[in-house]
Amino acid sequence: MNTQEMMRILDSIARDRNIDKALLLRDLETAMVSAARKYFNTLDAEEFQCTVDPLSGQINLTRHGEPLEMSPQDFGRIAAQTFKQVMIQKFRDDERSSILDEYSKRVGEIVTGTAQRYEGGALVVSLDTRAEAFMPRSEQIPGEQFAPGERVRCLILDCRDAGNQVKIVISRAHPDLIKRLFEVEVPEVAERIIEVKAMAREAGYRTKIAVSSIDSKVDAVGACVGVRGSRIKNIVDELNGEKIDIVRWNESSQILIQNSLKPAEVNEISLCFELGRATVVVRDDQLSLAIGKRGQNVRLAARLTGWDIDILTPEEFTKGLETMSETLLSIEGTQEDLIDRLAALGMVSVFDIEEVGAEVLMEQFELSEEMATKMVEAASERAKVVAVEQEKAKEESDRKRKEEEEAARRMLSGEGGEVDADTAAAAILGAGSVSPQPSDKTPAEEGPSDQDGSEAPEPDEDTDQRAADILGGRTTNE
Repeated sequence: MNTQEMMRILDSIARDRNIDKALLLRDLETAMVSAARKYFNTLDAEEFQCTVDPLSGQINLTRHGEPLEMSPQDFGRIAAQTFKQVMIQKFRDDERSSILDEYSKRVGEIVTGTAQRYEGGALVVSLDTRAEAFMPRSEQIPGEQFAPGERVRCLILDCRDAGNQVKIVISRAHPDLIKRLFEVEVPEVAERIIEVKAMAREAGYRTKIAVSSIDSKVDAVGACVGVRGSRIKNIVDELNGEKIDIVRWNESSQILIQNSLKPAEVNEISLCFELGRATVVVRDDQLSLAIGKRGQNVRLAARLTGWDIDILTPEEFTKGLETMSETLLSIEGTQEDLIDRLAALGMVSVFDIEEVGAEVLMEQFELSEEMATKMVEAASERAKVVAVEQEKAKEESDRKRKEEEEAARRMLSGEGGEVDADTAAAAILGAGSVSPQPSDKTPAEEGPSDQDGSEAPEPDEDTDQRAADILGGRTTNE
């Protein structure tokens, strides 16, 4: 037996498969004992012992403590086949253990692999020559597809032993992927000079990340953006155009909520700690910007800050306060200062009074149980009426908007028909928001933007002139 050649093969396997050579030598000893037991047809596990010299590769096989006189080469074909099967099985077990140990320590890290194929919607990725990982559909970015051979940069989400294989789960939709990309692109984040305090993500569309700096000389937001946006651009490109908002962290909930709703301008914020709710007042022209496309901006801001955020216009906020004041003042014994104290604690509508309940009112305002119960009951009754009114107002608003869109479509397409002058003027002035051919682009395919909900583009001169003609014509007819 060529022991030197055997040792070179074991060295090569240990190096290529990242397996400890001592484990391979132990596997070799076990396989040799199995072959001897097969040849002598014995069931006694202690009858044979085998040792392999780790330097020379010399094999010493003993039976009942005495050296075996015959050579292992004389065991025959069946024993050799047994030796081969045991060695292969042991090598696979050692390799699986090695992969499990290696990738269990790398959970939460970014790795780069190569896309192989799709199996039932899950993407199979080769991480190296030894390991394959899979990315479930739930951990993929919506609309993202990889061709075989493409590079895939992802986060190791989990690594566990699944029977005869190691199951490595990777993700591109997890929020921690953004954090790790910032650590790669922004040295200050990796060095913990800048800390990522909170994060909210809707994979493929938008991410909000709140950062703060422990060094007063380092601007957290500026360092993350980079010179002319170079650092943030690399991250956006890696995520195929996903928009990223970097928010300046603040320990004050009001300031943090205001920062998280940018680029919308906030007029006032009222916090109700009992409900965990923040009522944010913005101007009418900032309302769509604060809410964002499909409610995305306010939804991410709520997840980032941990507050339930309600967006109201000044008129809606004032109306809610007046309704609450009118309802509660109708109860005998209620004073104006109680209304002010309720508003100061963030209870700005009858819905808030109904939701907090009598116990909170008794505890916070030292009210009697009878008074608190009357207030909650009155607020509950009025809340039902207000809810019906709001539903009717919403239906009317939707109807009017549809009429204006239809009028704009007809006028832009040159179709005839009688159209009310007011509706026509409003439709023309708002025609920029009514597109005859909706864009086929998804939010992820649109260009980077600093605004969640963009305002309608300015009407051109021809549109202005047509609107003026209609308005002027109406005045003349009157």
